[in-house]
Amino acid sequence: MKLLAIDSSGLTATVAVLEDEKLLAEYTVNYKKTHSQTLVPMLDDIRSMTELDLGSIDAIAVAKGPGSFTGLRIGSATAKGLGLALSKPVVSVSTLDALAMNVWGSDKLVCPIMDARREQVYTGLYRFDNGELITVKEACAISVEELKDILNEMGDEVLFLGDGVPVYRDKLDEALTVEHAYAPAHMSRQRAGALAVLAGKYYKEGRIETAAEHKPEYLRLSQAERERLSAQSG
Repeated sequence: MKLLAIDSSGLTATVAVLEDEKLLAEYTVNYKKTHSQTLVPMLDDIRSMTELDLGSIDAIAVAKGPGSFTGLRIGSATAKGLGLALSKPVVSVSTLDALAMNVWGSDKLVCPIMDARREQVYTGLYRFDNGELITVKEACAISVEELKDILNEMGDEVLFLGDGVPVYRDKLDEALTVEHAYAPAHMSRQRAGALAVLAGKYYKEGRIETAAEHKPEYLRLSQAERERLSAQSG
């Protein structure tokens, strides 16, 4: 089994190639440039460096969301384009599930948070049980205040990661009564290698879709859509 994995759902752009149990390559960039500038060149570089025949891959894995509306559209369009051109299936993976896989084996309650603006985060809650990722709370868009209440009520030690950490860390430190920690830099952002490992499991379970069927999952309306609805209701 050989997978090409793509994640441009957040500030980080990341691409990887997984062959069976071996991560052949991973290319991750988290520096100022837009994904429209970086993603395709990254794909071409990783293909060249690994001498990858794109026709040899079994599927294309992509972060389906939640995340940046623009980033998700770029990632999905890239995955769909490759899937249609190569006649390969797509494996859609939750951005938050893939983030949680970064800290595989943690004994803490894992809480990825992505900045959703307007004092909200995209988040979910996870545990690892005998190496398996278990979803405690499904992906959602909630306020930091609501997340704080949920975690304090649960009472478990929490490990945070994601691009929401630098935005809301001070608020979390002030509001949380439970023990908590933050993942180090090499685990704290999207990694296509982690996404590929989870996608490999899904692929074996038959959880695939055609490129034409694939679409992102945003969890909430974009700002433009919210403004349009507000104007219509006004």
